Amino acid sequence: MSDLETRELEYFVAVAEELHFGRAAERLSIAQPALSKAIRRVEARLGVLLLTRTSRHVALTPAGEALLHHGRHALNAVGAAAESARRAGDARAQLRLVIKPGGDANLLSGILAAYAERPDARRVDVLFGGATDRADHLRDGRADVALLYAPFDDLTGLASQTLFVEGRVAILPRDHRLAGRTELRLADLDGETLPRWQGVGWAGVPDDGSGPEVADVPQMVQLIVLGRMVAVLPRSLAEPAHPGLVCVPVIDAPTSRLVVAWSRRDDRALVASFVRAAVAAAGRA
Repeated sequence: MSDLETRELEYFVAVAEELHFGRAAERLSIAQPALSKAIRRVEARLGVLLLTRTSRHVALTPAGEALLHHGRHALNAVGAAAESARRAGDARAQLRLVIKPGGDANLLSGILAAYAERPDARRVDVLFGGATDRADHLRDGRADVALLYAPFDDLTGLASQTLFVEGRVAILPRDHRLAGRTELRLADLDGETLPRWQGVGWAGVPDDGSGPEVADVPQMVQLIVLGRMVAVLPRSLAEPAHPGLVCVPVIDAPTSRLVVAWSRRDDRALVASFVRAAVAAAGRA
């Protein structure tokens, strides 16, 4: 980052996320005029306009959109590097595992038990992330390992080992026209409204992009109960089903994989040990 200081990048990302200099300055605990001056210096150094400003409105230019996208990753990498250095020098470091509540395909207890039997085992702190932010916990150093679902979670920059492969089911209201079927194909769902998952791209099921955006499974379940949509999920995320819903296998939907994931840059022995224990436990299960 020879053209850009880390602090300047932090300033820009704050403004780009808030789209308001006052709120960004408050978030950064600096004076607004100093923040405005810093952003102008960045633009002058890069030779591009990053933001358009009026008295009432701040918006990102295409150059600003690009810098925000890559700037977030750069800041995450810097934070993760510092955290990794601290933890690598701490012989008493604990292992932090992030999962989605209920997103372990009933494997977590066995994985923790298998890891606890290893002579190099450390205490495992279990963190709970949202539907789509668990991979970011690995990228920015908040967690050491994670249980993620592919293709729903973005595995860019991560290493992973598959623990469990499963089919998908359609989640339908009990009075839905397809609720009595023993199995479905994706073509049977043509014309149905499906959810748009916050922060998730294409996940291998039909989607015209017009469905409600949802952030987690409980929100999705409520909308299905109300008859607003249907959904296609890995079987382990759909069971046990809500009493007002039914789950029907979708036999030609792409399979989903539960994986144990970690940062590609993290080659610590405690992480490798946990991964080996997780793979062994999943194999036994």
